[in-house]
Amino acid sequence: MSGLVLRRAAFLALATSSLALAHADPADRDGLYFPTAVTQTEADEYTRYELLSPESASFRISYEVTATTAGAKFFYNPIRKGSIASDESVYDAHLGTPLSFEVVSGAAARQDPLMPDADAATEYIRIALAAPVPQHGQARLLILKTYKDPKSYYLDGRALVFERPLGVRRNKIVLPPGYEVVGLTVPAQIRTEQDGRIAVSFLHAGDGTAPLKVRAVKDAQIAAPKPPTAQRSWESPFEGGTEEERLAERAHEDREIVYFLQQPETHAFSLYHDYTESRVGVNGYANVVRAGSVASHPGATNLDTGETLEAREMSGAELAASRINTGERVAAAARVVVIPFKAVEKGQTLRLRISETYTAPVSYRREGDELVFDRSLGRPRNAVVLPSGWYCAFSAAPATVSQLPDGRVRLEYWGDRPEAVQVLLKARRRAGGD
Repeated sequence: MSGLVLRRAAFLALATSSLALAHADPADRDGLYFPTAVTQTEADEYTRYELLSPESASFRISYEVTATTAGAKFFYNPIRKGSIASDESVYDAHLGTPLSFEVVSGAAARQDPLMPDADAATEYIRIALAAPVPQHGQARLLILKTYKDPKSYYLDGRALVFERPLGVRRNKIVLPPGYEVVGLTVPAQIRTEQDGRIAVSFLHAGDGTAPLKVRAVKDAQIAAPKPPTAQRSWESPFEGGTEEERLAERAHEDREIVYFLQQPETHAFSLYHDYTESRVGVNGYANVVRAGSVASHPGATNLDTGETLEAREMSGAELAASRINTGERVAAAARVVVIPFKAVEKGQTLRLRISETYTAPVSYRREGDELVFDRSLGRPRNAVVLPSGWYCAFSAAPATVSQLPDGRVRLEYWGDRPEAVQVLLKARRRAGGD
């Protein structure tokens, strides 16, 4: 695998349209799939709501979102009806620089070919992107604003109430100083910020809005939390995660991975793994292959620019001797795929997409007329796409299900718990074939 690079042409071939895949050989039809769009699309949304004093009926919003429609020059963020917006600012998350914007009507937004369905009764923040969204790339944004909305945020006796249906699937609500949670309608992590404020954070894996209602009263101490330790649970029948790992906020975790199962006789699956690098000085990504798996065809893309990056295979010892800083230690004898990139500078971040093919006979196999995918998935956001011609017969872990335009079934496993999602998935061939 030494020197293997997934060049742009090969990468684009994997991302061909569903129409082309429908007429390809079975092995090709089971490759990576990236949707294309002719209207505005977005991904990786995360919202932080910072509740101000309940008497103000106001809350500060930090909204992270990624524009994903190739060629888009603007991004439109709707202002929710019933809310009064103020103190808006927008930043390019890759460069850390401010972006220009203006508030426009829905009618004005409709003039953009990417926004034909803009609501005429809604106002939008129209953001001028630093550069058009690159082909097979993204534009990551941070939108800051303050909303005043007495219907969503109010006092009920001595309790504050934040009641708001949330369409974004990853959210965090930070209470004012001194308030504790006494009512919560959506399962969520409860955490303490460094300044002592209590926060709730959750992933909403299902479709539609999350029916969030938070009640809180002013009874809490205002004290910074103790630093999390490396202590592990003594109750687990196995060595569990550290306290730091278990208390980390799941909703804001920026890693996402999608597995594309090939026909089970191959024991192979392609995958892509997106993550954001924010550590200053880091200039490389290291992938240590999991025991029992063999990796091939590595490649990477800088999603902020669309640039294809080189992939190198080396030992842990060779990595240590190089000038590549991956931000982690690798055993000297380990074989690792390393992807160098320009070092992250202060105030900037980098969004990367790593792709490769794994062969894992233990995790992925055929048993009689069934396909079996048995693998521990450690990310909060995971997805598995079945090979063409197969349908899901069993899924031990709860999943949401959708279908790609080429007919393949996609199962999403979102883990709001600190432990890995233990996926045991079985599938059978469709009666009508492909």
